[in-house]
Amino acid sequence: RVLSLELNKDRDVERIHGSGINTLDIEPVEGRYMLSGGSDGVIVLYDLENLSRKPSYTCKALCSVGRSHPDVHKFSVETVQWYPHDTGMFTSSSFDKTLKIWDTNTLQPADVFHFEGTVYSHHMSPVATKHCLIAVGTKSPKVQLCDLKSGSCSHILQGHRQEVLAVSWSPRQEYVLATASADSRVKLWDVRRASGCLSTLDQHNGEKSKASSEAASTAHNGRVNGLCYTNDGLYLLTIGTDDRMRLWNSSTGENTLVNYGKVCNESRKGLKFATSCDCNPEFAFVPYDSTIAVYTIFTGELVTMLRGHYSTVDCCVFQPNFQELYSGSKDCTILAWIPALREPLPDDVSEKSLPQQHLNPAYEDAWSSSDDEG
Repeated sequence: RVLSLELNKDRDVERIHGSGINTLDIEPVEGRYMLSGGSDGVIVLYDLENLSRKPSYTCKALCSVGRSHPDVHKFSVETVQWYPHDTGMFTSSSFDKTLKIWDTNTLQPADVFHFEGTVYSHHMSPVATKHCLIAVGTKSPKVQLCDLKSGSCSHILQGHRQEVLAVSWSPRQEYVLATASADSRVKLWDVRRASGCLSTLDQHNGEKSKASSEAASTAHNGRVNGLCYTNDGLYLLTIGTDDRMRLWNSSTGENTLVNYGKVCNESRKGLKFATSCDCNPEFAFVPYDSTIAVYTIFTGELVTMLRGHYSTVDCCVFQPNFQELYSGSKDCTILAWIPALREPLPDDVSEKSLPQQHLNPAYEDAWSSSDDEG
């Protein structure tokens, strides 16, 4: 289904945003409600379900925190995220140096955290049962951990040298956090440890060239502005302004050396990309200028480019129940990409007699029977 993703001609997402869309999130409980955050501070909540039951329909905006709302963010909203366990609450962070905890029903902030610098990214663990920490990446090199229970920013992780552009909790271990910084580094932390830092990812896997005077490990040769774990938490994808994407073993910290080719990335801030869920093979969906590049994660193959936006794509989010993708762009639109339906075959044609060259190489069977060998 993912390999046949195309722009859905029958589904529109209602146009509410008057400026670019930076961030999208679909709640994990039902996979039905989606949040979007815009560069004018506006947040919109959509219902993705087709309530009309007609083939062509519009995903309606249920409500929004608009420019006239007393608690609207003053500047660009960089990250929105649903509370992982129910839809009664969501979070947003902004260039106005705040992180807000919203009550979905009243659209009022239940809590507001203030920071000294611009907030680039925040994340709540999808699996945590023993803590309610929100990791926050800001213009400061210190990673802040805000506790929802106490309402205070109790904890600080020190180790980066420049602003922290992306943060992501492991979907596998509730105390493990990955952070990406403009200092070219990606760090993994165990937030229970006093020193915090577990490892700093090294693109050379410890094999420094003798000529290199650079002593510290770097993940990229540029700002690292995107992080995304695979759905099982075993691997971590990172993206940097060196136009590279790298895949790391999240338990050993090893660079797997999968080559994705040039992954164009000129974003000055965090880049929100997505991975598939329950697919075989697994895919990464990466904003690439005005398109979305779809890669197979473990082979590095560029499978397709999804074209439809008129301007830079800033974010995309995967809907696992139906293997659908939603993307947000500077062109103020959200587009829905769904798997193309296969035309039913006429009764008198067997599948075997059809030409097979339309099969995408990522689908092809890689097994060989031992008879063919040697």
